[in-house]
Amino acid sequence: MKLVVVSAGLSVPSSTRLLADRLAAATARHTPVDVQVVEVRELAVEIAHHLTNGFPGRALSAALDAVTGADGLIVVTPVFTASYSGLFKSFFDLIDPAALTGKPVLIAATGGTARHSLVLEHALRPLFAYLRAVVVPTAVYAASEDWGAPGLAERIDRAAAELAALMTGLTRSDAAIGSNAVTGREAGAGSAPDTADALRVVPFEEQLARLGAA
Repeated sequence: MKLVVVSAGLSVPSSTRLLADRLAAATARHTPVDVQVVEVRELAVEIAHHLTNGFPGRALSAALDAVTGADGLIVVTPVFTASYSGLFKSFFDLIDPAALTGKPVLIAATGGTARHSLVLEHALRPLFAYLRAVVVPTAVYAASEDWGAPGLAERIDRAAAELAALMTGLTRSDAAIGSNAVTGREAGAGSAPDTADALRVVPFEEQLARLGAA
């Protein structure tokens, strides 16, 4: 499975990138994934050109394809003026509104104070709900005082487990649908594939329980 991490940090080194890397590593501990990181900072000029002339550069085009083709996303932004950064928003403004439909997304943010933690719920979650992505229940915010303090590692692991469960559940459903379709063809023209089980919606709690038992 392909996991794409979108990090919108502006500095080097970046606490935003550090949080993104920890979330990706935690997800990889729960399920095998190929991780690709998109550093939005490196695409700033191409994003500006695309917004003004309508044509993406080569690096930006590759990044957009990676995001839309991923099995799951981790998106992390620094907090500016009580919201996500303008560069972060500009990047996702370039993605077709239907391209993230049903895609599992873990949202996270970093900031200088814990007072900005609600940015996850009043800005990031509504953005990806509008894009019809499936946002995992646990969002992760890391203020300056959270690094090295109790609690952050547990939040990271819980959110990563939820993302892994969603990614694994969707992949298994796709495989089951494909398998049933083949079975139906092999059975002959008069037999229809049994897709009842393949199309069954697996409750999120059941997915987490299966992941924990694996």
